[in-house]
Amino acid sequence: MPDFSDEAEALHAAKRETRAALLARRRALTAAHRAAAATRVQAELTALVRRLRPATMTGYVPVGSEPGGPDLPEVLRAALPAGAELLLPVLCDDLDLDWGPYAGPGTLVAAGRGMREPDGPRRGRTAIVGASLVVVPALAVDRHGIRLGRGGGSYDRALARVPAATMTVALLHDGELLPALPAQPHDRPVRAALTPSEGLRLLTLDGIPLTASGPADAAVG
Repeated sequence: MPDFSDEAEALHAAKRETRAALLARRRALTAAHRAAAATRVQAELTALVRRLRPATMTGYVPVGSEPGGPDLPEVLRAALPAGAELLLPVLCDDLDLDWGPYAGPGTLVAAGRGMREPDGPRRGRTAIVGASLVVVPALAVDRHGIRLGRGGGSYDRALARVPAATMTVALLHDGELLPALPAQPHDRPVRAALTPSEGLRLLTLDGIPLTASGPADAAVG
């Protein structure tokens, strides 16, 4: 059952306020700033993909002020090894996410909430389980991996299906990697954040420093 306690309501309010402030900040970014940020994010993400060489990964089509630029799927597909597959989200009626393979910019169609999604076959909601690199949007992430989204819960449900060892990366603008964010039990953390100026930043989940391939040895960090 929903938690209507004073503490839960305070967390909801804190999230709403933080979300509104972050969205306002993004709307104030100039077109030139967004373009420069997209170039740097794409370069960092391309380097990560070429290093990890995933057989399957997930991405998304950034919209509006989201970092990465609308051509991000094509950039990711070009960075993948031959035969690898890029899956993009397909929004379900209940706001959960299905997944479809990306086959080029001409195969994207307009969908709900401003999204663009592949028009081909669907792989099912559990397709994300087989991805070894998962790239997700976020409004902010904190140093412990807590991710703040737009409030629909779509990616929290999707991330709940992802194995703990999978590399999950949130794309951010500068200034959106924060010391702490309000968190609720359903919030799913990510293992890394990528910003234009700082590049890939590995985060600490439950006090365990992480590397790009798995939990770090005890001596690290």
